[in-house]
Amino acid sequence: MGLNVHNSLTRRKEEFKPLQKGKVGIYVCGPTVYGHAHLGHAKSYVSFDILVRYLRYLGYSVTYVQNITDVGHLTDDADEGEDKVAEAAKREKKHPMVLAEYYARSYFEDMDKLNCVRPDISPRASGHITEQIDLVKKLLEKGYAYEVNGSVYFDVSKFKDYGKLSGRNTEEMLAGARVEVSPDKKNPADFALWKKAEPNHIMQWPSPWGMGFPGWHLECSVMSMKYLGETIDIHGGGLENQFPHHECEIAQSEAANGVQFVRYWLHNNMITVDGQKMGKSLDNFITLKQAFSGAHERLTRYYDPLAIRQLILNSHYRSPLDFSDAALFAAQSGYKKVTETVRAVRKRRSAASEGEIDTEVAEQLKQSREKFEAAMDDDLNTSVALSVLFELVRLANKLLEDGDTTAGMLNAVDDLFGQLGGDVLGIVKDEYPQVGVVDDTRLDEIVQILIQQRSEARQQKDYAKADELRKRLEKIGIVLEDKPDGTQWRWK
Repeated sequence: MGLNVHNSLTRRKEEFKPLQKGKVGIYVCGPTVYGHAHLGHAKSYVSFDILVRYLRYLGYSVTYVQNITDVGHLTDDADEGEDKVAEAAKREKKHPMVLAEYYARSYFEDMDKLNCVRPDISPRASGHITEQIDLVKKLLEKGYAYEVNGSVYFDVSKFKDYGKLSGRNTEEMLAGARVEVSPDKKNPADFALWKKAEPNHIMQWPSPWGMGFPGWHLECSVMSMKYLGETIDIHGGGLENQFPHHECEIAQSEAANGVQFVRYWLHNNMITVDGQKMGKSLDNFITLKQAFSGAHERLTRYYDPLAIRQLILNSHYRSPLDFSDAALFAAQSGYKKVTETVRAVRKRRSAASEGEIDTEVAEQLKQSREKFEAAMDDDLNTSVALSVLFELVRLANKLLEDGDTTAGMLNAVDDLFGQLGGDVLGIVKDEYPQVGVVDDTRLDEIVQILIQQRSEARQQKDYAKADELRKRLEKIGIVLEDKPDGTQWRWK
């Protein structure tokens, strides 16, 4: 049957067929870099990492573009308020670009730990100002936009399909408005393409309409079209971005070019805490650094990044995932079981007798692959795919108990672990350190245990023990840094 995905635009599952045979262009809305990434970000970017990995597993040549928003995303997610990066920079008393670079690096560090493949292109909004101005000019020339007092707005009344992605009509859009509508707009639902900057606004550029900065929606249209063309195969992002962000992207892109902007829209659902969306605006988020170190009141321990990845895979990308420490602990246990089995298979393989794979075992592995692919072809059903991996764990352990298991059998099992659990799901590593040898990940885990012990000592007001732990780590060259989002360590 091939891969079927749920297209948010048509509200149904459709067989995926790329515009160009064998090639896929994917654009995913990346983070606005004004703080550390949290578990909600992990849900989104692990979900689309799985999509990219599976398409490559199927043999497609994939160009994956994921932007970095470092300007233009205002605090009300639309056209009013202050720039999120600039507001955070003011709080931290830093230049906005210093802050953006710091949190962009932090984001990629966290994604690397979650074993997300790096995007092929990571364009920054601030690096594409010229192209954004050009698109605004084009929309003005075509009569879809108008300029007022140095700002330029898109006239939604001129684009008859506005609302086709979210299914909202204009009245619903107005009812959902959270801020007072700008008097400069012809229609309250119109959205900003270019905003006039006040003299004290740091992030601003010259334009035909005066000094200003681009609208948030404009950025993604420009960057996706520059690197993937006027029509792209897949556009992904969080469900919360469906309106207004993605709706506005469609309007301005299709108005400018006269062709379909995106063929398949995919939206991931969110992580919730006690039934409420996890997010910075609600102050109920747990950063990934806190989850990796256990430095949060909702956590009883630190968690392996790939256990967090496994927790996300336990749920469907379009379903909400309610966070709990117990759920993370269960995912940690499951991840450990997979890891220990793969280690055992590789260790036993080196000592096993030569021989080909048994026909019965070969058939079982074939069936496992088919079940796995059927699950992934059904709108990327990772929870079922993960259950197939645990069936493989049981088969592997059964073979390990059999004294006659050949190297050929274990090679075939290890290959399947690597392809399904590694290449696609991203939770099986190519190599694991030998017993007694500590790699960077294991070292981090060891240090995190000591950090947690120190944190507990401080909570119990046993400051002598806490200081002793710090000093012992410093003796071997490890420096602890206490920050608002938890304790981090670095080499001297």
